[in-house]
Amino acid sequence: MRQLKDYTGSVYGGLGQLLYAYYQAQGLAIPEKLQRIQNLERFDYSLWRELLMELDAQLRRPALGLEIAELVQPKHLGIIAYIAMSCANLGEALQRYHDFHRLIYDGSPLQVTAQDGLLSIRWSELPQNMTAQITDETAIALMVGFLKHFLDFKHIRLHAVHFHSAAPKHAVLYAQYFGCKVCFSQPCSEVLLPVQELSAPFLQGDQTLQQLLTQQAQSLLQKLPHSTQTDQRLQQAILTGLQKNQFQIEHIAGQLNIPVRQLQRHLQQQGASYQQRMQEVRCMLAEEYLRDPHLSLQEIALLLGYSEQSAFQRAFKRWLQLTPQQWRRQNLPAR
Repeated sequence: MRQLKDYTGSVYGGLGQLLYAYYQAQGLAIPEKLQRIQNLERFDYSLWRELLMELDAQLRRPALGLEIAELVQPKHLGIIAYIAMSCANLGEALQRYHDFHRLIYDGSPLQVTAQDGLLSIRWSELPQNMTAQITDETAIALMVGFLKHFLDFKHIRLHAVHFHSAAPKHAVLYAQYFGCKVCFSQPCSEVLLPVQELSAPFLQGDQTLQQLLTQQAQSLLQKLPHSTQTDQRLQQAILTGLQKNQFQIEHIAGQLNIPVRQLQRHLQQQGASYQQRMQEVRCMLAEEYLRDPHLSLQEIALLLGYSEQSAFQRAFKRWLQLTPQQWRRQNLPAR
């Protein structure tokens, strides 16, 4: 087992802003260590745990993590929240969360498994000396609270919520919050929900990301000399596919409802290939994302479908003969 001093996991900086908002809402004096991390993209998970545990010891309030989670806003979870808000159902949102969960917490892989009609969502390989009831309940409540408040999934039916820690006083508060059976002293902390819930549609009204994708598609089409309706649909499908990590030609052709060979012939007639079209879209998106100073290069790489930041940087250098950092310096005002 890794020792505490060797642990290097980090969390998204927005979580520090969430905790700051809770201190303000409660009229509490804000610790200096919490103030220092307000402008950081990321900070050590050990500090997040320390801040939560100190607040828990100060207030001694039952189900404190559930209270903190009630204040969550999309900005506290970053780009992963806005991607989820463009999803059609819970299954798609969970898939995107699985793909991008490292942006929220990169110290432990997310495990999603199905058995006997139930889906289990939990973090694995987290050292026991780094877990606490307050960290577990905050993490789970943030996920459930985001589904309820920002994806209009108010009637989510959880099967059960398990916590590794022993049952605290006022355990009934947890059952009331999650609307299901809550068990303590379990092998791991996890959320269990029926598999059929995955197909339940979201009733969200916020389609900001979808509108952005449409605008980006139209912008790209203006650069194509002889765009057709097929080209327009292709650009839109690639844009959406990158957001969902489903951008292989077989999937895109399926979205267009045409055979792969027909799509390839269409592009060959224009002297292009599917790979070229996809790289055009990636390059355009990369420039859009780099204009946002709050997005790190790691986040941008994942949003563009690269598993490693280094692969994105090499591709960007091929496209524009500049590194992403150089492009940012030339195109963004000094902060």
